Amino acid sequence: MNRSISPILLFSICFLLFQTSSAQVRIGVQGGLSVPELSGGNNELSQGYTSRLAPNFGITAEFAVTDRFSIQPQIIFDGQGGQRNGLQPITSTELPPLPSGGYYYASFKNTSILNYIEIPVLAKYTFGSDGLGFDVSAGPYVGFLLNATQNTNGTSTIFIDKNGTPLEVQIAGGGYIPLPPQSFNASTDVASSIHKINFGIAGGAGITFPVMGRTRISLDVRGLYGLTDIQRYAQDGTSHTGNLIISVGYSYELIGI
Repeated sequence: MNRSISPILLFSICFLLFQTSSAQVRIGVQGGLSVPELSGGNNELSQGYTSRLAPNFGITAEFAVTDRFSIQPQIIFDGQGGQRNGLQPITSTELPPLPSGGYYYASFKNTSILNYIEIPVLAKYTFGSDGLGFDVSAGPYVGFLLNATQNTNGTSTIFIDKNGTPLEVQIAGGGYIPLPPQSFNASTDVASSIHKINFGIAGGAGITFPVMGRTRISLDVRGLYGLTDIQRYAQDGTSHTGNLIISVGYSYELIGI
């Protein structure tokens, strides 16, 4: 299946499956802030990431099954990834192999940017009265990788261990001096080393305010966790995506569905 049209096809299937199940259907848009972080990892290359900030926005539909229970499929652009600052392992084919194996180290900023189109299908329960609704929701999602970039910034000495022992090079006369600081300013496309599809679970809570007529404004807080190891190759580690999303939405109730 062509990855560029897969999210649209899946969302259309959800719409067709549910459009005859209830007279109440809402469509809308939402947008907000994603706070992603890469977790897990089974080696030094994939561990030690902290949160970064990223955008999150998309379209949503809601199909009422009962007055309280509904199904909510969405198509969402979701920024995932994480960042590391300070001393961290590096891989380089330009440096001589270490006698003890392992990694060289350097101190710089390293940001992993993973952008996905995600399709969650959530079961949503709403409680409240007079149009003001509080809700909880949970369900699975599938994510389609759009792009993956590793951005690095900074200048650092190269170290041969985590204790900060500088890498030394031999000079004329037989002596040794530390290798001059190296630049780590680069932007690298790493999509070929990341799995294209990511499955996960999502859950959260929200509040909906009636505006006028059939329109509503909502505030949603949600957490996502990816169940798929994102790396293609074992030597890169076994990280999982995950993020906290805070978003504002606008929806409209359709008539005659």
